[in-house]
Amino acid sequence: MTEPEVQPLLEPREGIPPVIEDPAALEAVVRAFAGGTGPVAVDAERASGYRYSGRAYLVQLRRTGAGSALIDPIGCPDLSGLDHVLEDAEIVLHAATQDLPCLSELGFRPRRLFDTELAGRLLGYERVGLGTMVEVVLGLRLEKGHSAADWSTRPLPEAWLRYAALDVEVLIELRDALHAELDSTGKLDWALEEFASIVAAPGHPPRSDPWRRTSGIHRVRTLRGLAVVRELWALRDEIARTSDLAPGRVLPDSAIVQAALDQPRTTKALTEIAPFTGRSARRHLRDWLGAVNRARGLAESELPQPVGQGDGPPPANRWADRDPAAARRLAAVRTVVAALADAHRMPIENLLQPDAVRRLAWEPPADLSEEAIAERLRGLGARQWQITLTAHPMAKSLERLEIKGEV
Repeated sequence: MTEPEVQPLLEPREGIPPVIEDPAALEAVVRAFAGGTGPVAVDAERASGYRYSGRAYLVQLRRTGAGSALIDPIGCPDLSGLDHVLEDAEIVLHAATQDLPCLSELGFRPRRLFDTELAGRLLGYERVGLGTMVEVVLGLRLEKGHSAADWSTRPLPEAWLRYAALDVEVLIELRDALHAELDSTGKLDWALEEFASIVAAPGHPPRSDPWRRTSGIHRVRTLRGLAVVRELWALRDEIARTSDLAPGRVLPDSAIVQAALDQPRTTKALTEIAPFTGRSARRHLRDWLGAVNRARGLAESELPQPVGQGDGPPPANRWADRDPAAARRLAAVRTVVAALADAHRMPIENLLQPDAVRRLAWEPPADLSEEAIAERLRGLGARQWQITLTAHPMAKSLERLEIKGEV
């Protein structure tokens, strides 16, 4: 069987729109989009890997009757006027959770959402990147060569602007096709519940001890070494914030971890760790060494302590030794979720969050009835459609273990 020909999408249908860089031009866009109809396609470009913050450096929109718009948030940092006229519109995003924080910083906060990436996951598409989805669903090929560019660059090259405009060019058509497929497969209500949950989700609070997320920190086995990681991470963060650079461009995580392992005592020893010889890192050699020395001079009581388990269950690979009954419960409910995910053609993590599965198995309700399981899942953040699908078979599976005396 011959596969249908894929058509390259090379130019926006109305050409590359001008970049909106001042409030007067933005006001004209607000009026145009207020007069448009139907869903609004939205995308944002950041400078991840280049700049310190996750702010947007370009916002793209498209709506029937309004065409496309490219807005420069440096010149137009307040999109609350646009947000106001679109408050009743459905906003179409791809991978919404990536763009919503930087859009919120600009005063743009969707009330209704359609996430084309999440729709693809619920429909069982194996690859859900925007380019792949557009190609598979619409038969069009998007050029994705500038997705990792430094969008803080000014002026933005024409090729980048073309790429940005094309990202919203067919997003509404993609939304319409996926909406129809969700409807025909009986998954539309599930998707709408998921989208509403994203909109309603509170913002993430600042992480506690963010330095503990340093890549490779598991190699550091001593409290003194952890102190070195903490000091170097804090110094790097300060330099990165002041310079508006991505932390990894100041000093990579690998250098922090190696310094924690070696704990060098001189700048010469420090430069024997290769990443410290980079142009950016060399500017601060004395500061890096000072951070290592501060960690070395801390009293025992000042050293960071190992992370406790918190309120969650221990790692699942320890359950068989710590609580064999819980391990059997986990195996049983995981089997249920995997079978349901397979039957409904979607990733297991979208059918039910893995953390909810683990917590239910570790600490189930005393009553293993369907109603009690449903209530426990609801308390763990499961959506109603997930509870409807999983509570009954989970209860039956756990009840069978109870009858056998294995729980």
